Amino acid sequence: MGSNQSWVTEFILVGFQLRAEMEVLLFWIFSLFYIFSLLANGMILGLICLDSRLHTPMYFFLSHLAIIDISYASNNVPKMLANLVNQKRTISFVSCIMQTFLYLGFAATECLILVVMSYDRFVAICHPLWYTVIMSWRLCLVLAATSWSCGFILALVHAILLLRLPFCGPREVNHLFCEILSVLKLACADTWINQLVIVAACMFVLVGPLSLMLISYMCILWAILKIQSGEGRRKAFSTCSSHLCVVGLFFGIAMVVYMVPDSKQREEQEKILSLFHSLFNPMLNPLIYSLRNAQVKASLYRALKKRSM
Repeated sequence: MGSNQSWVTEFILVGFQLRAEMEVLLFWIFSLFYIFSLLANGMILGLICLDSRLHTPMYFFLSHLAIIDISYASNNVPKMLANLVNQKRTISFVSCIMQTFLYLGFAATECLILVVMSYDRFVAICHPLWYTVIMSWRLCLVLAATSWSCGFILALVHAILLLRLPFCGPREVNHLFCEILSVLKLACADTWINQLVIVAACMFVLVGPLSLMLISYMCILWAILKIQSGEGRRKAFSTCSSHLCVVGLFFGIAMVVYMVPDSKQREEQEKILSLFHSLFNPMLNPLIYSLRNAQVKASLYRALKKRSM
């Protein structure tokens, strides 16, 4: 590991390579999005912690999603913002590997948390009478701990395999941050093991979870169609549609980036997609859940009313 670091001590993050005026404009736009993302996810987290009515398994997992989104954005966006207003766009070797590790860890954990949330909705709609028995707090804690553990163990495997590679130049990472596929292109050795592990990881955290979610939502749809009450159907669809929006955004982009064959023409597109993952997705998640969830809106209304009194 020490000999690898002696080859290259720092990388250069290429970024978008736009005019200085445009990059300053993007700095302010992305800064506003980032601040809004932190505030929105912090609001969701605060409401869930303070309102006892939201102390249910569904909102327990939603609080984990908010924590992941805050951490996910904070891992990549501050350095990206600094590079937009700084001509020296270097990042040390150690910082680059750590950024890659955290990026992969939070991304894999979010995939697994979204699967757990779909299971929670499956139990709530398909087995409502057994919901409190099946979704006990012990099971919720086990599912959350398993998601975090598996996500970061997988990221640690990627980081270890990355550290074993020699990096002797070039130093330019053609991306906004140290994304693993872009870093692997700079290695001075064969990366087939790393590529194989990435494919296996995609099957584990993308294809497998997405298949499970599709099965669970097919069962949910069948259960909803059997509901006699129109109001009951509307409420069930409303509860699940928020989760489906998040799943579609997150998994769709991830599968395009990591499972579609790479090409020179796709490099700029991948930067935009990764930007959406790191900046826009963490901002949209709380908007989707708060705007489409009656309980969250009611909790926010009670909190604002209590403060105004």
